[in-house]
Amino acid sequence: MSFKNIFDTYSWGDVEKSITAKTARDVEIALAKERCDLEDFKALISPAAIPYLEQMAQKSHQNTLRRFGNTMQLYVPLYLSNKCHNSCVYCGFSVKNKIHRRVLMDSEIMQEVEVIKGMGFEHLLLVTGESPREVGVDYLKNAIRLLRPHFAQITCEVQPMDQADYETLAAEGMHGVYVYQETFNKDRYPEYHPAGKKADFYYRLETPERLGRAGVHKVGLGALIGLEEWRTELFFLAMHLNYLEKKFWQTKYSISFPRMRPFTGGFQPNVIMSDRELVQAICAFRLFDNEVELSISTRESAAFRDNLVKLGVTAMSAGSKTNPGGYAVSPETLEQFNINDDRTPSEICEMLRSKGYEAVWKDWDISMIAIES
Repeated sequence: MSFKNIFDTYSWGDVEKSITAKTARDVEIALAKERCDLEDFKALISPAAIPYLEQMAQKSHQNTLRRFGNTMQLYVPLYLSNKCHNSCVYCGFSVKNKIHRRVLMDSEIMQEVEVIKGMGFEHLLLVTGESPREVGVDYLKNAIRLLRPHFAQITCEVQPMDQADYETLAAEGMHGVYVYQETFNKDRYPEYHPAGKKADFYYRLETPERLGRAGVHKVGLGALIGLEEWRTELFFLAMHLNYLEKKFWQTKYSISFPRMRPFTGGFQPNVIMSDRELVQAICAFRLFDNEVELSISTRESAAFRDNLVKLGVTAMSAGSKTNPGGYAVSPETLEQFNINDDRTPSEICEMLRSKGYEAVWKDWDISMIAIES
């Protein structure tokens, strides 16, 4: 059975009501368990869990230490292009925005790499707008070939693709793919994605399964927080993660929590998630799943990210630029969203050391996988 079949048996409204109906007793039962199920997760993200946030945070910290130790994986995004054929109402790269578009050439990619390597990074996230003609499989295949000798791990956050395309890129050395559903509210999804291939809700929803069948090592999931009621959104995200871990158990998974940030176009969030609520969400995911990587980006403020270090997060970006050529080639081009934490990677490392944590620049490389296989 596919996730689509399971997903279609749920009603957004019914899930929202069931989360709201959770009681303090439900939260206490969830906190007493070694392994939480989806009903427990509902309790942990419910309003009833707010008074228990300190207990959730302590248990989340303990669970994270047991599985990941005092470490934090660091990565950096490299934006290759801001060309996009979609018209997402919340994104600065929307085809409707009149901005200068560019696609980095090979020489420009290597100029960016020189700066990124100088900062110490070994984990690189390649990001593009969704424009298959200009930055499709062939372009990405070439980019990965250029970059593979310089990085231990290369992941992609690009347009959803067919299974065969993922197999092609994985063979070139692509380690993982991040693909965010943006919102699991199927009825409201078209309002945010009126045109472009991204308007196909189910094609996007089924992307992680194509990644699993293609044998991609890591799959990153997430929802854009600010579009719809966040508790319901995160329940469907947890349900998706739960399904994937059972069906593709050899795959590694990552969850991200992108809260909406300012961008060209001016779309205002429909829902505001407070810092306290984001802490609740992160802790709930850690209590639900001790193995999943939890990632936080430079969308969040420096002070807030510092506080998240001991609450379940295991990966964070640093020194990020969200525009193509932002590190060296063309710093003035339009960002996809505004950076909130603009500290250098060395400053992030010093912050981590002050909290008793070690920054992990490289946790494995392709040669290790070859030996194991």
